[in-house]
Amino acid sequence: MKIGILGGGQLGRMLIQEALKYDDEFYTLDPAADAPCSNISYFTQGNFNDFETVLHFGQDKDVVTIEIEHVNADALAELENQGVKVVPNSSIIKTIQQKILQKKFYEKHQIPSPEFEVMDGSSDEIKMPLPFVQKLNTGGYDGKGVQVIRTNADLKNLWTQDSVLEKLVDIDKELSVIVARNEKGETRTFPVTEMVADPKLNLLDFNICPVDLNENIEAQIDSITDKFLAAVNSPGLFAIELFLDKDGKVWVNETAPRLHNSGHQSQEGNANSQFEQMYRVVKNLPLADTDAIIYSGMLNLVGAEGYSGKVIYEGMEDVLKLPETYIHLYGKTETKPGRKMGHINVLADSQEELMEKLIEVKAMVRVIA
Repeated sequence: MKIGILGGGQLGRMLIQEALKYDDEFYTLDPAADAPCSNISYFTQGNFNDFETVLHFGQDKDVVTIEIEHVNADALAELENQGVKVVPNSSIIKTIQQKILQKKFYEKHQIPSPEFEVMDGSSDEIKMPLPFVQKLNTGGYDGKGVQVIRTNADLKNLWTQDSVLEKLVDIDKELSVIVARNEKGETRTFPVTEMVADPKLNLLDFNICPVDLNENIEAQIDSITDKFLAAVNSPGLFAIELFLDKDGKVWVNETAPRLHNSGHQSQEGNANSQFEQMYRVVKNLPLADTDAIIYSGMLNLVGAEGYSGKVIYEGMEDVLKLPETYIHLYGKTETKPGRKMGHINVLADSQEELMEKLIEVKAMVRVIA
């Protein structure tokens, strides 16, 4: 099959790397000439937000998928009209890429998500009590387009674009669950992971799997995944980001209709990775076993503050000496502060050992220039 991917970043790269053991052709579209997929696929440099560019790119493909949701969904809808399979379908991409529609989707299908109101960019009559989170309707990504408004003094910082204003949750843990569905209606769910964010960069720092949760919390997450899969009328792989509050209640933060940073540890820690699963979804094959086979965790490698230019990975030789430690670099030649450049997966026999190893590895590595 000729499989087209909108976006040529690291998620597409790792999908292609996993799928190269099968017999398919991969085509990618990305605005950056040196995108991570540029040297491992049939690559087209172009704007995946441009209607005509996406339409032309997809017309000769058997199936088109995404590795970033900020793409031209109208062009994907037209490709569907022309008989090209799009996974996930254009309708759910359009819903998820707009925070307002995404929140209304949760509300309609009784999926628990924090209380919200819509700000259209022109109203001064905000009913949402402080503190709250402002999320831009479109374009937010990797911690961008999100800010916390805690005090009346912070109100002067409100963005004027269309936004969701969301009640601030008193968070105990940030969790993620990745679910998959193929065209036959078969579904699989990966074990829940805990996400530990870097408070300065607002990016994922560590990922831990599996998570020790009580039966009540597990039941809430099962209910959320069941409702989501029932409501999504589309094949696809979806990462549902969750908040566990300090009262033991689980809320949906947001959903990504694609491969996700919170599933990277599955490359070595699960019977099959999220990338294997995504390939099977795209091909409408039987879905893969997702069981965790050991405790696993992931550490993001991001550009160090104060360094921009040709990347240098400091400390990698020491990391390579460690057992059950796996480096994944993204093929990006230029680093800048906070840019994701790769990740390291670690395996362990317990959660305590896993955290010790992740902290040890983090102290060993710097991404500089």
